[in-house]
Amino acid sequence: MQQDYQQMLQAYATAEGNPLIFRDSRIAHLVVHKNKVLGSHLVAGLELVPTEEEEGISLKLRLIKNTRLEYPVHLCFGIIPEEGQQVIRIQADIEDNASIKIIAHCVFPNAVRIIHKMDAQIKIGDNSSYEYNEVHFHGNNGGISVLPKARISLGKKSHLVTNFSLLNGRVGLFDLDYDTVVGEDSSLEMSAKIYGFADDVIKLKEVGRLIGRNARGVIKSRIAVKERAQSEVINEMIADAPDARGHVDCIEIIQGNATAKAVPIVDVRNEFAQVTHEAAIGRVDKKQIETLMARGLDEEQAIDVVISGMLK
Repeated sequence: MQQDYQQMLQAYATAEGNPLIFRDSRIAHLVVHKNKVLGSHLVAGLELVPTEEEEGISLKLRLIKNTRLEYPVHLCFGIIPEEGQQVIRIQADIEDNASIKIIAHCVFPNAVRIIHKMDAQIKIGDNSSYEYNEVHFHGNNGGISVLPKARISLGKKSHLVTNFSLLNGRVGLFDLDYDTVVGEDSSLEMSAKIYGFADDVIKLKEVGRLIGRNARGVIKSRIAVKERAQSEVINEMIADAPDARGHVDCIEIIQGNATAKAVPIVDVRNEFAQVTHEAAIGRVDKKQIETLMARGLDEEQAIDVVISGMLK
């Protein structure tokens, strides 16, 4: 188990994490390899209860009323061997007047035949905030399927931020399905940044439901695909309350024989609500490539620099 823990920390560092945070008593953390909890630490006001199961873990997270954590909670999930399956079930309850930021790293450095599933049910109370930042590292084999699903609800005067990033290693198959209900005077910000190549397949479906008066929502996607990779992005914003405002923003870059599809859906069901959208698919700007090539990069390197700049 100690060897698994050290290998997880090495992969965590490769995914731009800092292993030293696991030694900081001020910071709550949880490290899970397959279905085994390798390390954990809690702080006051936070309940984090993992249950080991046959294919993964169930995780109950509760942030007690009036708790506002000063430091982010760090989660690390992964599988070190080439093959395996990991199912993460999360039930999160963020009580009233509470605030939490989570940084999750999912690491699969040797993936050849791996399935990683996440099923999250997240409830955010009134006057609370929940930020979830997820960074993935998959290695270079592409033999992985990542299937995250989340159902989220916000009370009144609350704020939700989700950021997903998969920029290092192969994507494999990625199929995300997030659906969020936003209450009165609350706001939603969801973003995803993914770089696919070879025969990677990227599927995104994010839905924001603005059901409360003065609810706000933004869904933003930045996707790049090259070679034979495929992407399909479906972003939907539904405004069903007075003064609700939403925006959908999707930009995809395509190179080589890749294919990209964007489906922005705006659905307004109240005469005093408004939703806007912007979607664009195209190749990397030729002038930018030529400028970088004039400075010594070859064409492939120049394209990667431009795409990396957009994604970061």
